[in-house]
Amino acid sequence: MKQRFRVGGMSCAACSAHVEKSVSALPGVQEVQVNLLAGSMAVQYDETVCSAQAIVHAVEEGGYTAAPEDGSRPAAAAPGAQAADGLHEMKRRIAVSAVFLIILMYFSMGPMIGLPLPGFVSGTEHAFALALVQMLLTLPIVVVNRKYYSNGFKTLLHRAPTMDALIAVGSGAALVYGVYALFQIGYACAAGDMETVHRYAHDLYFESAGMILTLVTLGKFFEARAKRKTGEAIAALMDLRPQTANVLRGGQEVSIPVEDVRVGDLVVVRGGQSVPVDGTLAEGSAFLDESAITGESMPVGKHPGDSVIGATVVKSGYFVMKAARVGDDTTLSQIIRLVEEAGASKAPIAKLADKVAGVFVPIVMGIALLTAVVWLVYGETPSFALTRAIAVLVISCPCALGLATPVAIMVGTGVGAKNGVLFQSAEALENLHHVDCVILDKTGTVTEGRTVVTDVKSFGVAPDDLLSLALSLETRSDHPLADAIVRYARERNVLERTVTDFEMLEGQGVRAKVDGVPCMAGNRRMLLAGGLALPRSAQQMGENLAAAGKTPLYFAANRQVVGIFAVADVLKPSSRAAVEALQNLHVEVTLLTGDNRATAESIAAELGIDHVAAEVLPQDKERVVREKQAQGKKVAMIGDGINDAPALARADVGIAIGAGTDVAISSADVVLMKSDLMDAVDAIRLSRQTMRNIRQNLFWAFFYNCIGIPIAAGVLWLPLHIGLSPMIGAAAMSLSSVCVVSNALRLKFFQGTPRPETRKGDYIVMPKEAANMKKVIKIEGMMCEHCVAHVKKALEALPGVEAAVDLQSGTATVQAAALPADEQLRAAVEQAGYQVVGLS
Repeated sequence: MKQRFRVGGMSCAACSAHVEKSVSALPGVQEVQVNLLAGSMAVQYDETVCSAQAIVHAVEEGGYTAAPEDGSRPAAAAPGAQAADGLHEMKRRIAVSAVFLIILMYFSMGPMIGLPLPGFVSGTEHAFALALVQMLLTLPIVVVNRKYYSNGFKTLLHRAPTMDALIAVGSGAALVYGVYALFQIGYACAAGDMETVHRYAHDLYFESAGMILTLVTLGKFFEARAKRKTGEAIAALMDLRPQTANVLRGGQEVSIPVEDVRVGDLVVVRGGQSVPVDGTLAEGSAFLDESAITGESMPVGKHPGDSVIGATVVKSGYFVMKAARVGDDTTLSQIIRLVEEAGASKAPIAKLADKVAGVFVPIVMGIALLTAVVWLVYGETPSFALTRAIAVLVISCPCALGLATPVAIMVGTGVGAKNGVLFQSAEALENLHHVDCVILDKTGTVTEGRTVVTDVKSFGVAPDDLLSLALSLETRSDHPLADAIVRYARERNVLERTVTDFEMLEGQGVRAKVDGVPCMAGNRRMLLAGGLALPRSAQQMGENLAAAGKTPLYFAANRQVVGIFAVADVLKPSSRAAVEALQNLHVEVTLLTGDNRATAESIAAELGIDHVAAEVLPQDKERVVREKQAQGKKVAMIGDGINDAPALARADVGIAIGAGTDVAISSADVVLMKSDLMDAVDAIRLSRQTMRNIRQNLFWAFFYNCIGIPIAAGVLWLPLHIGLSPMIGAAAMSLSSVCVVSNALRLKFFQGTPRPETRKGDYIVMPKEAANMKKVIKIEGMMCEHCVAHVKKALEALPGVEAAVDLQSGTATVQAAALPADEQLRAAVEQAGYQVVGLS
């Protein structure tokens, strides 16, 4: 089983590496993923061999705290609250430390810049009093920052030292040496040895200990505040979740916490409310804003039998729904979990940093000890040798190494989720930046996934008469192509005629009598079987349509061909631009389809694709991916996530087109929530930017430590007399972590690729099916939801109109393939008893 745990006490990458190592050593544990940023751990283990209690015990033995997640809320919730508490506590420690440090610096450094000291601590004869004052001022700083000592020495006892151990040993050594100097001053004063008093009075190091603790805490505060921003995407998703739900219990409507909703409950949802769980409409209707989940900007009409997604917002209407997915099973919870797990997982590039961080602290402590020994052997004073060793301890920064990858991964996956791109893991995010070949499944990926009428040609009859005939025949057929023709005809408000003797012929079409006239509709084979002669012009037009990848359907009345409809699964508006954008990224694009080669090449030409794999059966799609990989390509397969599962699994990166409840069970590595191919472009761009950011972070972390540690050890002292004080080392160490996190946060400024509709100067030609017109009507007189229902009903009585009415703004948004005239819209509202004050 897989279980999540909250882990406390981790402060750097060495901590997370030690926790991971301790739990991995347990029998039955198969996989461990520790998230330093979120303070969490995911463990895959055999529950017949290992237990949650054993895992908790192993973590506690390593010097940390652990507790299993109870599953009642996403893992991000607890660390979020802990982070807020931690920041408040750090502010308190910084305030106390700063007050005493300022006073301490006055007593220790004041005379160097000409500041007068009180008489009782002024002069060599009062050196003991001055040293005692400095020690007393340092003690409050040590007390409020005592966690560095408790955590640091605890990890030392467990032979797994962390960054806290470096701070504890470094500042502790300065503190101990200061106390030693205090006693030496007292002994020398009593013996009248003023030379010894003078020497030790300048080697107290109390201000170094206080400054180290204060600067490290200040740096950790800025680091923690920056790291909180890395989880903003998850926090924003969690904010979408409604807290309560109105449920029908015993015939009464009661408000209960959303966690108490059960599968099968009847939930009441009104205009302006958020849908609490996933389910199906049982009664009523509404327009829902699903933009937060699917990215669809227009409100979507819902009627009985339609599914609704939790966390979507009811713009207008009222309905009762039957709960189908609750708690952790809702679409939103699955998305949150997916983003969390992706942020917590490790990319392959992180393995090097983890290995280095795991041994970093012991190596640094060894370098510090060696530094002190070398300088003592060289003949320098113990004070000088101690200064160099302390500087080495406090300037080294395992945090920068440990944070280099996870902060970028967390920000990258969060930005992806915000833009409708869900990465299943950090590995998927990394692998995608290597991709140089994309295979596109045709249906539902580059096309709309449903057929629409693209061309209509009449022969010897009026166009409206042909549409009326087509509607009358096809409205009784259950063929998908017939549905496209029925939608097309109804949008144009033609009349349906009387139909008798209706008959469907499998694989050919339909025939019947329309107003007593024998008619038929179907493919060319049906006409030939019926003995009808196909005019030369109609035959040529049908061949041209078929060559263009469209399906021609012929209509005949009284044994004469009267018209042709062309039906096709049209390209999505953004497909052509997406293919162009992929090619601009130097990615080879291949179109994969089961269509015949002529149709496939026609579509490929329209998209600008040079490589086509046509007439491919579903079971052979995986073979096409293998062939590309055999050519040395890094392949991303983009499909619907269900029919293309073998190909998605075989590809280096599988990308699923599709939103909603399938997101959590998708076999793909990446899910495009908005079903927009342009998001695949954004996924590749985001992957490349994230990997570039990670490399920058790792370079900075390695470079900083490789340069800073030798300088702190004193390599520049002999040739240039340049040394590095422990205080400057502490400041540099804190700054390095803040720089790494801040660099990762630059990913938050990632901008998605502009869609064709947003490019100035472009003219986008869209199929009539998708090119709905929209108007906003400003209405006065609506007082309640009943008014909203009246206005909505009045507007939707107009042919082809869908309406979304908002009571708060007093507006109605209407859309249709061909909107009625303004006068008709105004009349419909005013006949319902309300006043139109504006149309835009």
